Amino acid sequence: MDVTVRYFAGARAAAGRSEESVPAGLTRDALVQTLSDRHGERLAGVLKVASLLHDGVAWRDPSATAQPGATVDVLPPFAGG
Repeated sequence: MDVTVRYFAGARAAAGRSEESVPAGLTRDALVQTLSDRHGERLAGVLKVASLLHDGVAWRDPSATAQPGATVDVLPPFAGG
């Protein structure tokens, strides 16, 4: 079973899509590398500063793995007010 990655704001623009699937079991760092390899430097730059949520919870541990059926949200820094 895969993991759904959802992109928001600038991450969506950089990826050129609103969501996609990746294999489950990737670590946070491996997921970031996989997405960077798929979509290039523009998304890689966004991922360096983005927050990742794994099923709604901040995903900070680089060695934690994405669980099957999970949703990972990519949230770039937001500006405005």
